[in-house]
Amino acid sequence: MKKAIGRRGLWGRSHKLTRSQGFTLLEIAIVIVLIGILFTIAAASWSVFLNIYRLNTAQEQVFLAMRTAQTSAKQQHLSWQADFRQVNQMVQWAIHPDGSTSPEAQWHSLDPNVRLDPETTLRKTGNVWRIEFNHLGRVNGQLGRITLSGKQGGRVKRCVIVSTLLGALQKGANQATPKDGKYCY
Repeated sequence: MKKAIGRRGLWGRSHKLTRSQGFTLLEIAIVIVLIGILFTIAAASWSVFLNIYRLNTAQEQVFLAMRTAQTSAKQQHLSWQADFRQVNQMVQWAIHPDGSTSPEAQWHSLDPNVRLDPETTLRKTGNVWRIEFNHLGRVNGQLGRITLSGKQGGRVKRCVIVSTLLGALQKGANQATPKDGKYCY
């Protein structure tokens, strides 16, 4: 006796014949467009994050340069200064005793994507912005700030402010409303 194999198959289960389906061209195109949109959003966010990171790092270097000049002035009982300049689209800084000239100083560069912002108000001689500390670590001359911004533009700014004649230094960031005509405070 032969058992007939019908629609139920060998084990008595029902099988439906289905044809294999893939993705349509429209579905693939929609997925690619969605991935492109997500990538664009992520790339823009990454760019902003990277710009802020670079500015924060540059701000810390400027702050430490000023603080080192101030500390050296107190320790050696001499006037020291921190100098800043922009050469070939690159912001550089140097610290040295007052009396030695800027060309003799050892210049260090900040991140190449950072520039000196027009809000910088330190005393400028030639193409060098300068803050000088006397033998007590106090400011010789005017107060001011170094303001940094990204070369790509944008509103993100970071600054280091010399706020008192006693040599108090503080860090600032861009604000929505100006104070004394400056957005970084």
